Amino acid sequence: MAGVAHLRYRCAACGNVTRFDVTVTRRTRSFYHFTVGGDLTIEEEEVLSEQVEQISCRWCGSGHAVESVPEGSEV
Repeated sequence: MAGVAHLRYRCAACGNVTRFDVTVTRRTRSFYHFTVGGDLTIEEEEVLSEQVEQISCRWCGSGHAVESVPEGSEV
């Protein structure tokens, strides 16, 4: 998926490594292709900037105990 950092999250409160609510603000540049009938297909999208606003654990609800873990490391 374009623009998604290659990292994982882990909740230090409950140990969850699979379910998180993540609020992200993205600024993108997109190539819109409209058919003659008016249907839209986005053929290219470039992420110009991305900021993670909030992360919370879906299991326990904690937003303060979520840690970033580099992809490929033991969680």
